Amino acid sequence: MGVGLAADLVVIGAEAGAERALAGTSDAGRGAGLLAGTLPGAWYDGVPESGRVSLVPPDAGANAMLTAVQDAAGREGRFLVVCLLGRLVADPRLRRLALVTAGSTRENAYRRGLAWDWVVSAMVHGNHAESLLLVDAVADREVYEALEREGAGAGPGELLDHSRVPLWGCVAPWSPGRRGRRTTPPGAPGSFAEGVVRVLQEGVAGLPAAVSPAHLHPAVCGHMGAQGRAGARLVVPAPGGRLLLRNPAALRGMLSGMSVSGELLAVLGRKGSPTRPPSA
Repeated sequence: MGVGLAADLVVIGAEAGAERALAGTSDAGRGAGLLAGTLPGAWYDGVPESGRVSLVPPDAGANAMLTAVQDAAGREGRFLVVCLLGRLVADPRLRRLALVTAGSTRENAYRRGLAWDWVVSAMVHGNHAESLLLVDAVADREVYEALEREGAGAGPGELLDHSRVPLWGCVAPWSPGRRGRRTTPPGAPGSFAEGVVRVLQEGVAGLPAAVSPAHLHPAVCGHMGAQGRAGARLVVPAPGGRLLLRNPAALRGMLSGMSVSGELLAVLGRKGSPTRPPSA
């Protein structure tokens, strides 16, 4: 197959570190690892093998993160998927966003962070036929309220709606609260990222074998649960496009009506799941 059919995946789970004012990112690396291990086996067709994957370390700096995105965008391919997990901050005027990186403080988080518009610009000017930005993030109340403002020049919310870079994900206001009542951190159990992973592994009954993120979105939200969705801004791209994902439930549904052994069904159900290497 030609290089033009390849897929590129860049997964960034940025963990801010021990700064209490920037809490909520301790599971970002975990969620990034889950996505990096699941998405490459979920491309539906037209992509040789699993595509090209870049999993950026959770303690990487903004330059390393941006370089990973630019390198992937610079290659020719069928589609480019970039995943951002962590905490969002804004500039003092609440006009631009950045993903907080390791070692940041409240005072320098925006300057040290990975600027949202840098990522989008790299994707827009890349060499792929189609792109998708998958986001699982939290923000403090001030930044979140700025994202919710509507109208021209109202705030950074317009950054979440770029015509050439569809967005799929969740941005939630960060509220530590008491144990069991806090906002679900990005990448943690019950988060948007984990919901995507579970849906891609289990599939959705009643949907076709090839589905768009828009068709999977309701099932992802269902896996998040009420706590994960509470007060969150959930964004889903329009249906259609080249980027289609496998729905393993459709295959199981077709095989269930055929004369297939239970052993074969079990093997097919495990297809794409990580396997342990044989012992010596």
